[in-house]
Amino acid sequence: MKMAGIPFDENVIRLRTETTKERIAEFSPSGKVPTLIIEENGVRRAVWDTLAICETLAERHKEFAFWPEDDLCREEARSVVAEMHAGFAQLRETMPMDLAERLPMPEIGNKLGEEIERIKSIWTSALERFGAEGGFLFGKFSLADCFYAPVVTRFETYAISLPAIAQTYAQRVLSLEPMREWKAAALTEIQNSTEA
Repeated sequence: MKMAGIPFDENVIRLRTETTKERIAEFSPSGKVPTLIIEENGVRRAVWDTLAICETLAERHKEFAFWPEDDLCREEARSVVAEMHAGFAQLRETMPMDLAERLPMPEIGNKLGEEIERIKSIWTSALERFGAEGGFLFGKFSLADCFYAPVVTRFETYAISLPAIAQTYAQRVLSLEPMREWKAAALTEIQNSTEA
C-alpha cells in the first residue's frame, strides 16, 4: 500500500505477549496478521489473508499495476506469489523474520537447502528474463516483490549467500523507502520494549 501511495492507518500489535491473541481477535477472524480492515458507508469488514488482501487492493486500485501488464509476466508472477504464499514452511520455521538483528546461519538441512535454492532459482530466472527494465522480479515493482520482501530480510538476517543478480535485487528491495521505514519501526519497537 505504501508503494502504491494508498493511504491507510496502521494498528501495531506486539506479538508473543499475554494480550496478543485478544488484540489480534479484535481485527482478524483468523487470529492472524496482517488483516486489512475496510470501512465504507458505516460498514466495517475484514480481509485477513495476505493474498486476498493483495487481490482486493489490485481490484480496488487499478491505477497502480499490482501485477505485471504483460500476460507471460503476470502468469509467472501469480505462480511464484502462490508458491511463496503456500510453501517454504521450513524456511519460515527455521529462519524467522527479524529486522533488527543479524543472527547465526541455521544448520541448512536438505529441506531448508532445497527451499533456499528454489527461491534463488525463482529470483534469478525472473530477473534474467524480465527484470532489466526496473530491476524487480518482473521489471517494475509488483506483488511478486511484496511477497518475497520478507525473504529478502531473512536472507540478510542470516547472511545467506546469493548469486550476484539476486544480491543486487535484494539490496534494491532493502533500499525501498517502505522497507527502511519497516526496519526503523522494528528497531524502535525493540528499543521501547527493552526500556519498558
